[in-house]
Amino acid sequence: MLPRTRQTAPVLRHIAPLMLILAGAVPLAVNASVVSDWNKIALAEVRLAKQGPPVVARSLAIAHTCIYDAWASYNNKALGAVVGDTLRRPAAERSAANRKEAISYAAYGCLRNLFPAGELRLRTAMATMGYNPDNLSTDTSTPAGLGNSVALAVIDSRRHDGSNQYGDLAPGAYKDYTGYVSQNPPLPFCTPQLLVCAPLIINDEYSWQALYNDMGTLQTFIAPHWARVKPFALTSADQLDNLPGLKALPSIQRDNPARYRANVDLILKYSRDLTPERKLIVEYWADGPGSEFPPGHWGLFAQFVSERDNHSIGKDAKMFFAMHNASFDAGIVAWHLKRKFEGVRPITAVRFLKQGQSIVAWGGPGRPVEAIQGEKWMPYNPGSNPTPAFPGYVSGHSSFSSASATVLQLFTGSDKFGYQTTIPANFGRVEPGVPAVPTVIAYKRFSDAVNDAGLSRLYGGIHFKDDNTAGQLIGNAAGQLAYEKATKLFNGSSDE
Repeated sequence: MLPRTRQTAPVLRHIAPLMLILAGAVPLAVNASVVSDWNKIALAEVRLAKQGPPVVARSLAIAHTCIYDAWASYNNKALGAVVGDTLRRPAAERSAANRKEAISYAAYGCLRNLFPAGELRLRTAMATMGYNPDNLSTDTSTPAGLGNSVALAVIDSRRHDGSNQYGDLAPGAYKDYTGYVSQNPPLPFCTPQLLVCAPLIINDEYSWQALYNDMGTLQTFIAPHWARVKPFALTSADQLDNLPGLKALPSIQRDNPARYRANVDLILKYSRDLTPERKLIVEYWADGPGSEFPPGHWGLFAQFVSERDNHSIGKDAKMFFAMHNASFDAGIVAWHLKRKFEGVRPITAVRFLKQGQSIVAWGGPGRPVEAIQGEKWMPYNPGSNPTPAFPGYVSGHSSFSSASATVLQLFTGSDKFGYQTTIPANFGRVEPGVPAVPTVIAYKRFSDAVNDAGLSRLYGGIHFKDDNTAGQLIGNAAGQLAYEKATKLFNGSSDE
């Protein structure tokens, strides 16, 4: 367990001031680069748009591809991921001011496309930086025109990438067009304190089950079509299916009932062993709707690295580009496996296997660890849904985190992190008093943060241990492949 201390003054709080975001005034750090600034602005839109984890990863990857390609056009050797060297400007024009302007117009153009509801906020951000948001020139001899041209090129390159961003494959942005139907009927909301719960109806105990939340709203699988999205560095969503150690893990379900039941018993042990510290880890890493989601959480970490290491514009353009594209690819692989195996979540597995039994576990919000009925067990998870709206295998948190950490380790040449943030008292959304006083969470190493991200889902009863292990495996592999491709672009070479 990582050392954590308590204090009353905040260190690096990343809980966004909502009123400032709604007004379009995202607070920017004095020493941050323009790239880090636009990452902050993008994350503000992510929190409001609530697109879902794999969609967020795509949006951030596109935004930082726009930024990187604009920067690369003012570099003497780097190739843009989309524009290559076709917009390269002469040495005399490669000033910091021109780079900042081109990057800002590129980011603005892409974010307007990705987050149309944020138009006024994004215009405010541009005006605050001293740029005219109505300048739509595509004259690439000017920084604004170059940035606008890059944005148009990147947006066009993703127009038909399989994401259904524009709702032309099925009605509604990013909606499923593959006809996914769950194997199980929905599971009605139920807490351990309810005297009577609806009977369990489970057709396939090994398959994911949608839930009705406490307001009676039915979950739908977020982005079951995501395996069809074109990746950044991967050749296909199933490219990593034969990773050493990965192929055997789905056997926790149909092929290895004993291992499956051992995973269920481990989840109940975590439920019995919940402590205030573990509850805080669950809350900190929850990253559900209203947050920046797991891909954006690592954007916050990259912002810290940028300031810690006093990055130049170029270093940030490269780091954020490589990291968010790695996260994007990891999400494609994770959602491919979620759809392929439809892995059951602990809430279904525990209730099915332990129905009719008395178990000792967390008793629900405001309750201690106590004896409850097995068919009423619930996870310790913030929000109106006791568990996320997609299958468990593999863990998205672990996939996104491992991919992002791998890039940051490779980019900085070290696992050293040194991050800390203060969580205010009563931050917890499941129970009051979590934490009782302002509490610092600290990570000496990137790998420590990855481990806690995975453990948070076990502590909360959201994932099985093998979901976490598999997610870390594919995240690490996706991160290495993305960094390898990005490095080739940085050095002016490409296999394409």
